[in-house]
Amino acid sequence: MTSDQPLLDAAVRGDPAAFDELVRRHTGRMYRVALRIVGDPVEAEDVVQDAWISAWRALPGFRGDAAPSTWLYRVVTNAALAHLRRKKPTVPLDSAPEPRAVEEPEASVLRNETADVVLRAIADLEPSQRVPLVLRELEGLSYEEVAEVLGTGVPALRARLHRARVALMAKLREQR
Repeated sequence: MTSDQPLLDAAVRGDPAAFDELVRRHTGRMYRVALRIVGDPVEAEDVVQDAWISAWRALPGFRGDAAPSTWLYRVVTNAALAHLRRKKPTVPLDSAPEPRAVEEPEASVLRNETADVVLRAIADLEPSQRVPLVLRELEGLSYEEVAEVLGTGVPALRARLHRARVALMAKLREQR
């Protein structure tokens, strides 16, 4: 895969084909983030659509301060949080579809049950805790990337993540 920067530069200059390629490359990842934040597949699709509309409208003002993928994570995160603010209370996340490797049926069932318990506990967190946890632990962004997406410093992010992990562990203990 080539870099997204030339595509974003072309899209900023008004090239719709370049923007279409960005959409093709990043929609799956953006959907995963939206789903884990809002907890409902249909609503996650709406969030992603809203995010792409926002990204398209924001292109003329894109300064290139962030990597294209980081900028898109910020756009979808903001769209998901706006969706949550409009819709209270949040819908619990039953599970996020993840591809599973072929394994023994018993091990697969145990792994799926464990993943479902953890994802439900994450869904029960407040959005201020859920979002950084999803971006860091489930999406694998670096601390610097998550801090940039959320518009905060790394030390503040580390503190938020610590509180999120403590809250997650408490929720997991409650479910035993």
